[in-house]
Amino acid sequence: MDTTHKRSIKEWAEDDRPREKFIRMGGGELSKAELLAILIGTGNAEDDAVGLMRKVLSDCDNKLVRLGRLSPEDLCNRYKGIGMAKAVTILAACELGKRRQSEMSGSPVMVNEAKDIYHFYRERLQDVHVEEGHLLLLNRGHRIIDSRRLCSGGWSSTVVDTREVLRLAILNHATAIVLCHNHPSGNYQPSVEDDRLTEHVRDAARQVDVTLLDHIVISSEGYYSYADHGRL
Repeated sequence: MDTTHKRSIKEWAEDDRPREKFIRMGGGELSKAELLAILIGTGNAEDDAVGLMRKVLSDCDNKLVRLGRLSPEDLCNRYKGIGMAKAVTILAACELGKRRQSEMSGSPVMVNEAKDIYHFYRERLQDVHVEEGHLLLLNRGHRIIDSRRLCSGGWSSTVVDTREVLRLAILNHATAIVLCHNHPSGNYQPSVEDDRLTEHVRDAARQVDVTLLDHIVISSEGYYSYADHGRL
């Protein structure tokens, strides 16, 4: 019986060790499991790090997108040998990959219209199964300063702290902001609560000389722009 997967990676032939292979051949020659094994370092009593990550990836249909949707608690509870530190490391790597892909796909550095905002957030929100609210911070030329997640699991005036929105705008010297949240249901029409929140943030932002440029609602079917519908 082949017991390679049960041995410590340190016992492998040097040419087979993921870290050494990466140094010698580059990351492109390593499997996803080997790359992830470099991050977690060790496995458990049954599997070395590579074997453990093969199991995790198999449960995700070998798709990093599906892996990235898991929570740290999911990884800790399902897989012996993965604690919170390893789980966070794995998911941080998935998040970096997502952001790298976003940069490569040409995410705009300047916002000229609602479609730019939609494309900026589509990759971030299209696979999220709960409502998430985000804040886009812009300078006078409507160039993107930063994006911050405001909340997860709900989106309303009772969940979003308007003071935090204004604090982030002031600290980042933003003169314009954009709200964006997703509707996992697929229906991108805004709710009455969305309307209330938009008006509340718009009016509060005006008091500190910040413009609410738009509020975008994103779903798998498309998006809704408050600005495009003349509601700001």
